[in-house]
Amino acid sequence: MQILVVEDDQALAAGLCTALRRQNYAVNTVSSGKQALHVIRTETPDITILDLGLPDMDGIEVLKQARSEQPSLQILVLTARSHIDQKIIGLDSGADDYLAKPFEIPELLARLRVLERRLGTATSTEIIVGEVTLDTATNRVLLQGDELELSRREFMLLRSLMENVGRVQSRNTLETRLYSWGEEVASNALEVHVHNLRKKLGSDFIKTVRGVGYRVNQP
Repeated sequence: MQILVVEDDQALAAGLCTALRRQNYAVNTVSSGKQALHVIRTETPDITILDLGLPDMDGIEVLKQARSEQPSLQILVLTARSHIDQKIIGLDSGADDYLAKPFEIPELLARLRVLERRLGTATSTEIIVGEVTLDTATNRVLLQGDELELSRREFMLLRSLMENVGRVQSRNTLETRLYSWGEEVASNALEVHVHNLRKKLGSDFIKTVRGVGYRVNQP
């Protein structure tokens, strides 16, 4: 899952990136409205965390433009404007959720999990496909009740596939959800992660759709 953080407070942006990466998200950050709109138009993330107090544009205008250009983009507004009228304006302008500063990271993560479920086929934090259970709240994966040891990338890849069970995920989509800007990606990295997951989950769990990508099917 790729998240774009739009926040001009560098300390807060860095803290958010660290917390989100620990939860196995791919995170990128920009500090202005114009930068945010450029990214949303050219490298659309899955979820955008948008601060309304930006230095170059009013956050509500960024929100309206982002919503008009990418109707399916999930947008969580993050702001110090906590008055109820401001919340109503934000939600009416296209925000999917609204979180006032200061906030606790666990609450932010819970709200992100709700937005994630809107993007995929999962209906709760626990995703069960056959004998495999993945819990997005605890970052645990169980096979027949036994916990598996997965690397961060393996977990992120498996999560993306299981959250979209039955849907083909393209190579480009999966790589975008695994890596942030500037990270070096080997040409065969995705195939290596898939190979490792098949060794742990069984060779038939992840299906290859030739020329397209990968898919996990519900038995």
